[in-house]
Amino acid sequence: MASWIILNGALLIAAYLLGSIPTGYALGKWMLGIDIREVGSGSTGATNVLRTLGKWPGLGVLLVDVLKGVSAIVLIRYIYSLTFTQQLATAAALENTATFLPWMATLAGFSAVLGHSKSIWLGFTGGKSVATSLGVLLGLYWPVGLGTFGIFGIVFAVSRIVSLSSIIGAISVAGLMFALHQPLAYVLFGIAGGVFVIVRHRSNIQRLLNGTEPRIGEKLETAASDRSIVLEDG
Repeated sequence: MASWIILNGALLIAAYLLGSIPTGYALGKWMLGIDIREVGSGSTGATNVLRTLGKWPGLGVLLVDVLKGVSAIVLIRYIYSLTFTQQLATAAALENTATFLPWMATLAGFSAVLGHSKSIWLGFTGGKSVATSLGVLLGLYWPVGLGTFGIFGIVFAVSRIVSLSSIIGAISVAGLMFALHQPLAYVLFGIAGGVFVIVRHRSNIQRLLNGTEPRIGEKLETAASDRSIVLEDG
């Protein structure tokens, strides 16, 4: 049993470390020698990179952050497919790994999302976890990931507001998981993950209510000491 617990604990740590890779921060340092946390919204996510470094760096960060989420789920599925893992499960008096796979994949997804927003390499700061959450969804069940991305895209096409699109996309996840008859663990991820993303956007929600949330393409001018009027991104 101890070996089984140690294995799964190590997998969750690995998923967190994958999520915590500071893509936006590293790109800012490499391209311009700047700390992305000290410009724009202060977030390390793709939208702030887009605003401060340009379109292609922003797209690159978006893709890598999505892949971080996908990789966390792929890691769990691969390790659980090994004969060695099944042997550990049997030694721990567990029937098989299939029963635990959805729950472990879900926990790994949470770990990756937490790693992105609270990166150990950045003093437990980071982005809003939208891109990494999308990657987790694609890894868990890709139709839900694509559906969520489609909803995000429709809202964004109408509003041109990243935060609003992210929030509505996050709200839709649990419903899509339930409608497509996914395991209970995935539905719970949709609920908890959606709440997490919404909480991370609480300042954006206040600006949305006040009608002051900027749209993509609008020029942002703000002092580093006053983040309250700037778009905070995922």
